[in-house]
Amino acid sequence: MEFVWFIFLPALAALFIPTLFRRVAGIHTGWFVLIIPVVLFVYYSTYLPLTASGEHAVSSFDWIPSLGISFVSYLDGLSLLFTLLITGIGALVVLYSIFYLDRHKEKLGNFYVYLLLFMTAMLGVVQSDNVISLYLFWELTSISSFLLIGYWYTRDGSRFGALKSMMITVGGGLMMLGGFVILGILGDTYSIRELISRLSDYSGDPLFTLAAVLLLLGAFTKSAQFPFYIWLPDAMEAPTPVSAYLHSATMVKAGLYLVARFTPIFAESSVWIWLVSGIGLLTLMWGSFFAVKQTDLKGILAFSTVSQLGLIMSLLGAGAIAYHSDDTLFRLAMFAAIFHLVNHAVFKGSLFMIAGIVDHETGTRDIRKLGGLMSVMPISFTVAFIGGLSMAGIPPFGGFLSKELFLESMVALKHFELFNFDTWGILFPVIAWLASVFTFVYSFYFVFKTFTGEKKFDKLPLKPHEAPIGMLISPIILAVSVIALFFIPNVVGKWLVAPAVMAAQPQLYSLPSEAAVHVQAWHGFEYIPMWLTAGVIAIGALLFTSIKKWQPVYGLQPEKLSLNALYDSAMTFSEKGMNKLSRFYMNGLIRTYLLYMFAFFSVMTIVVLFAKGAFKLDMSSLSPITLFAVMNAIVAILGTGMVIMSKNRISAIIALGAVGYSVALFFVLFKAPDLALTQLVIETISVALFLLAFRHLPALKTHGETKQNKLVNGIIAIGVGLSVTLVALSAHSNKLVSSISQYYKDTVYTEAGGGNIVNVILVDYRGFDTLFEIAVLSIAGIAVLGMIKLRLSRKESDDEKE
Repeated sequence: MEFVWFIFLPALAALFIPTLFRRVAGIHTGWFVLIIPVVLFVYYSTYLPLTASGEHAVSSFDWIPSLGISFVSYLDGLSLLFTLLITGIGALVVLYSIFYLDRHKEKLGNFYVYLLLFMTAMLGVVQSDNVISLYLFWELTSISSFLLIGYWYTRDGSRFGALKSMMITVGGGLMMLGGFVILGILGDTYSIRELISRLSDYSGDPLFTLAAVLLLLGAFTKSAQFPFYIWLPDAMEAPTPVSAYLHSATMVKAGLYLVARFTPIFAESSVWIWLVSGIGLLTLMWGSFFAVKQTDLKGILAFSTVSQLGLIMSLLGAGAIAYHSDDTLFRLAMFAAIFHLVNHAVFKGSLFMIAGIVDHETGTRDIRKLGGLMSVMPISFTVAFIGGLSMAGIPPFGGFLSKELFLESMVALKHFELFNFDTWGILFPVIAWLASVFTFVYSFYFVFKTFTGEKKFDKLPLKPHEAPIGMLISPIILAVSVIALFFIPNVVGKWLVAPAVMAAQPQLYSLPSEAAVHVQAWHGFEYIPMWLTAGVIAIGALLFTSIKKWQPVYGLQPEKLSLNALYDSAMTFSEKGMNKLSRFYMNGLIRTYLLYMFAFFSVMTIVVLFAKGAFKLDMSSLSPITLFAVMNAIVAILGTGMVIMSKNRISAIIALGAVGYSVALFFVLFKAPDLALTQLVIETISVALFLLAFRHLPALKTHGETKQNKLVNGIIAIGVGLSVTLVALSAHSNKLVSSISQYYKDTVYTEAGGGNIVNVILVDYRGFDTLFEIAVLSIAGIAVLGMIKLRLSRKESDDEKE
């Protein structure tokens, strides 16, 4: 079996979840769902030896072969790493949700359907080699995360957060699609692997930089980079299992994956390096500083996620410099990025789960109401302590090792002599160190303000107690992993990190062993990052102990000047502006709407015709104008005039019939008897139907039209007629390609097996067109019938009331 189909296994399982939820009420639905990520994690783990040896696996099936678009599952070190995070942490999240979500109170069928759809979407993103299918899965992550964030849809905050996340991430996704299209055109392929191999053919194109910027817009919005991070804190309204999954190991990591995957293509661009490293560092600083302002536990973790994502993003930018420098420190940056990505997924997942446990067992997440929980929740405190100190970069936890590599990479940037890094590069280690100080502060703030200090149990909505063991299993496993990452980092580096680095920088390495970095906790006293860490701990501890003195500084920022306020203002303005605009032209009259459409059509057509020099008049091949044609044209013109000037419907219907019959005569004059017969039949039926419905039609009204209105209408009518005439003459005079009529004549009998060319065109050559026309008429007929029945039923109900 082709392993590409395993991507769709969660979505396939989602089809059966509603049935299980309704029919197996005695068992929590999560137990059935848990099987899916566990099976996938075990299955994909079998590919670790393959990627560790520098190989990859490919499986595919055609989607749109005519356009060269396929679903291609491409498993290399990078995609496999993300796949294992998606399925591994996904399994722990599902296990956690079984004890977190009450099967009697929650709509678990909906929850697990959304979760499984999201899992499929993420697997598709990280395994797709074709950029079009990658985009399809990318937007599916936005839609499914919208459903997950808005799971508690009765809450205003959930609906607002879900809409905000989708507006921002989908907008970025559309920009990213533009970049994909440009790349596909430049490289003449939609395959990422082939785009990398053909890089020299198109990297000098002026559109290359535009494609890079558009891709980064997609990556930045999804990975909550500045200034697009504002959706992430509002997404905390989702249930905690969703927060732990989306914002530690999956959705927010999709943007990081995109940057890592396309680094081999855009690494030579200075714009790419500056944007990725610069925006990443700004996001790190911004998120870490404002995390200390938050009072909601999940709000603290949301801003901490923003800062950690910025850290990884800045490392990806520094890693791209390896394509311009032989300095091993820049190769170290990509390794540090991937290593910290793993660390972050582990410790942040555990911290989100602990935040959920605190909320579940105390009834609040407000850190101002919490304190002293260590005495009643010792296991939760231990897990939070391990995860929090790993996030702060304190040994002996995994986050310390990747944080040291981060600081080392930032120090190296000030020595890079291209793209003005030798002048501005000094800011990178300074900002990185300052952000690390606030990272230390918000990590301790989260852990110790919650679990130590004054006990306030009498003010809590619920009497606090330790969570049931089932809810603790997942965070305990993650906490143990945090410690293991410190003591066996090189095992993780060999099997997971180095193969991923090689996949992200394929031009630099031929084997994963070449990309491996020997990670160790002690480097000696001359190691600069060690002294930077010492400074972080010293200054961070000082700031944390004096937090009450300086925390009020956050109140100096007016809320109306925040990015959230800017977003809210933009949404309010757009809503009110669109309402005002629609009220301006929406007056309920179809004739007014047609007026706008026809005016736009005629003006644009005429302008484009002459601006592009497309108008041409060639009279040489026109048929001679006979006396009968002139007389028939006069009849058609007079009939049209009578339709316009008629004061009652009966004369208008008769005049309209005269116009139709004159058109039929034109077909006869130009030797098209089939068309003439069809026109006569249609016109006869139309006139008959109009006359049958005549007594049901309302009287003609002018709707208060003034002479000025009539003048405008006349000008637009002349413009429409003129534009149609000019287009018809230009189309006849500009024969850019040979007419298809000769092909019909040659093949109507041999290919289609028919003798009547008109009939063959309708039912064979343009059969789908005819089928769709019939479908449209059928739908319209059903709609009319439904409206008639609705009107009759209302009339009957009114009669009964009387």
